[in-house]
Amino acid sequence: MRKGIHPEYRPVVFRDRAAGHAFLTRSTMTGERTVEWEDGHTYPVVDVEISDVSHPFHTGTARVLDTAGRVERFERRFGKRGGA
Repeated sequence: MRKGIHPEYRPVVFRDRAAGHAFLTRSTMTGERTVEWEDGHTYPVVDVEISDVSHPFHTGTARVLDTAGRVERFERRFGKRGGA
């Protein structure tokens, strides 16, 4: 790797605002605010809107869309397309 062109890779706390969950990982992102972590060290914090704790796919609250009903409604409205 060339020296001086890559951002610094360091520990950062990501905090999920929707679920109130935070986790420590390494990233090149920077935050203007800092937070004291469980280990007593201070790290920059980045607030995110959604993470695996609050995402509907991971929590099991995802809704299944009725795609078959939409296709049938479209075909009723505009007619079926002829084959060949």
